[in-house]
Amino acid sequence: MNGAPQSPLIWAGLLGTPLLIAVGQLLFKLTSAQVGEPGVRSLLGLFLNPTLIVALVIYGLGTIIWIFVLRSVPLTLAYSFMALTFCFVPVLASLFLGEILTARTLIGAALLVAGTIVINS
Repeated sequence: MNGAPQSPLIWAGLLGTPLLIAVGQLLFKLTSAQVGEPGVRSLLGLFLNPTLIVALVIYGLGTIIWIFVLRSVPLTLAYSFMALTFCFVPVLASLFLGEILTARTLIGAALLVAGTIVINS
């Protein structure tokens, strides 16, 4: 194998893992709005917080998928796809949290995508 992904499942994992990580980040942000000041009580509350639990499950699922992707793709190529997380997070934050997408963010995302293409070509 020349390192390029061959299977649609591998491509789904390469693109899906950063998306799952980005969703987890969105849920971490939502969790942060539900916790109080740092302390034992807040920490204990986190262990039972449903939003945090879902975020951790999504992160775990992304990690398991990533492990299977790495069976077929060299880490040096595969890891470049993790940069897509920096593209997905601002889009999700804009859609679900009302955060503003700036031109700088969009240009940066385009450069990350271009870099991923260059690394994997």
